Amino acid sequence: MKKRIHIVFAAAFAAALVAAFALVGCSSGGSSTASSASGSASASSASASTTSASASSAAASGEKVELQIFAANSLSKAMAEAQELYTKQNPNVTFADTQYKSSGELNSMLEGGAYADLEITASKGTMDTAEEKGYIDKGTRITMFKNDLVMVTSANNNDIKEVTLNDIASGKYTVCVGDDSVPAGNYANQSLSTVGCFKDPDGKTGSESAGKANGTDAYAGTPIDGKVVTDTSVGNVCKHAESGDVDIAFVYTSDVERFGGVKVVGVVPADTHKNITYPGAVCAQSKNADAAKAFLDWCMTDKDAAEIWQKWGFELAS
Repeated sequence: MKKRIHIVFAAAFAAALVAAFALVGCSSGGSSTASSASGSASASSASASTTSASASSAAASGEKVELQIFAANSLSKAMAEAQELYTKQNPNVTFADTQYKSSGELNSMLEGGAYADLEITASKGTMDTAEEKGYIDKGTRITMFKNDLVMVTSANNNDIKEVTLNDIASGKYTVCVGDDSVPAGNYANQSLSTVGCFKDPDGKTGSESAGKANGTDAYAGTPIDGKVVTDTSVGNVCKHAESGDVDIAFVYTSDVERFGGVKVVGVVPADTHKNITYPGAVCAQSKNADAAKAFLDWCMTDKDAAEIWQKWGFELAS
């Protein structure tokens, strides 16, 4: 009887061991399966994260953006038309109240803490200053447009047909130029210095001169002494000629298109002044740098934009 009990117990114990090994095997297999499932879930999560990032990136390109542009006065009509076209092509991009000032004033505004996404000046010198002072991202700087300097008189003036710099040097005309903050005035003074009508404080002439009086009476003792009116924008300079306040004003070709009321009576020789260029760059403080750069690139490459610049008297620099 005791022997039978021992046999039954041994059989039961063996069965228990087999069951235990089976459970261990199942447990091990389950762990492997769970690990595999976990790895698969992680891969799916990573994939979902990548997809989500791509979707966010794609959505970002369509986010509404408002760009603030600081631009030289002479660009006002052309730039307004270009911005309207750009928004039609890119409905998510609009423009704040674009600030059109003399290039010197634009830099002064940035120095004073004013916000802008993009700055476009009417001279290399003013953009050089903006770069030196850290107002712009120099890696985005490009030369956008070229322009010509011309002499104009009132459209109603039938007495003046054609004028040269030598005629100005004769002293028989009253003239208007932009002040030191106005690039068109600087270019005009450079040209006037070549015929003895502007005295550079450093004694330089033509394209070597900065064309700035720097607080001196740079016309004193010249043939046009007492016959010069200066103003704070090229637009105002143009108006002096239109009204007949002066005989001759020095402005850009684009200003004739922009304002009307005047007619060209002479083209200032290009070799008497620095090259007239309009550099543009994304501002260092821009919160919309990518959108600003996209607009800058569009200005230089879109064929419809090119027609706008040409219409208003600007020539693409490249």
